[in-house]
Amino acid sequence: MNNLKYIFVHGLSGWGSYDEQYQKMPYWGMKGGDLMVRLRKEGFDCYAASVHPSRSAYDRACELYAQLTGRITDYGKVHSERNGHEQYGPDFRNRPLMDKFDKDTRLVLIGHSFGGATIRTFAHLMAYGSPEETYIDSSLFRGGMTDNIFAIVTVAAPHNGTTAYDMYEDPGFDPKSIKIPLDEKIFNRFMSLNNSRNVPAIAREDLASYDMHIDNAMKLNEKLKVLENVYYFSQPCCSTEDVNGLQVPIRKETEILYRRSSRIMGAYRGRTAGGMVIDETWRPNDGLVNTISAAYPLGQPHKDFDPDNIQKGTWNVFEKVKGDHMALQGGFFRKRNIFPYYLDLLKLIDKL
Repeated sequence: MNNLKYIFVHGLSGWGSYDEQYQKMPYWGMKGGDLMVRLRKEGFDCYAASVHPSRSAYDRACELYAQLTGRITDYGKVHSERNGHEQYGPDFRNRPLMDKFDKDTRLVLIGHSFGGATIRTFAHLMAYGSPEETYIDSSLFRGGMTDNIFAIVTVAAPHNGTTAYDMYEDPGFDPKSIKIPLDEKIFNRFMSLNNSRNVPAIAREDLASYDMHIDNAMKLNEKLKVLENVYYFSQPCCSTEDVNGLQVPIRKETEILYRRSSRIMGAYRGRTAGGMVIDETWRPNDGLVNTISAAYPLGQPHKDFDPDNIQKGTWNVFEKVKGDHMALQGGFFRKRNIFPYYLDLLKLIDKL
């Protein structure tokens, strides 16, 4: 096997191995057991990172770097002052995620949902640093570490944002006009309450919810270009089907937590605040992310996955998985065995 480090990064409202919740219910595997443990038994060096559940991709990337290198999290002086929070965060000096991080370390970054934007931002900072942070305290802001990134894999990631946020702010669309079954309404209230508990009192622009709006995700894409010597893979999911021109959730494939949002997303078309047209191609979804958004960042090089022609510097897009947003996380009410999927994925990457 290659000496690769596989770093799994959770999405919005998620958790990792530093969090107490992971011991009770591992984010990667859920009721099916800790995916990291099972993959390590197969010889793969895997880790489940813990980053903030609701802050921006940038802040989460800074926390990821601190974990990997065993440092105090540094969000940058300029960035922190602009966004109204402390410059320094969690201290990982005595509890690094890995035993060693140096110039020979090769990372495979695997991000679920908003973890996708997180690892892409992390790779960008590793490569180019942050020119606005002119002091030299943090090596992350100096960049020049592209060689540490071997591959990036995104799973059900909103590369181009998600209509799950934008559709509620479009004056030309009325979500209340969509008929929602009672059970879906009840569980939607539960999920909204859970997410609201994690929102910190900082600038709106420094939150995950801001990054996941379509216009803002597009701006992020302009900055986060692919690195020519890095392998890129993306895995879109879909748990809806066409019914009279609308996309409705397939009940046996869609967790009840996502059915209401899936149903409204499957009926939405309109415009973003910035004027981008959202047409019917955005309707297929996994309950939280539009399938078209999970394929690749619009405007970036991409191709359908071909095992005989895997290219660097371009998105190798896997065939969509029939399943909802948690299908490759392990499921919540519905237990899913994700081990075979990730075992095949890691074997594929290890051979590159």
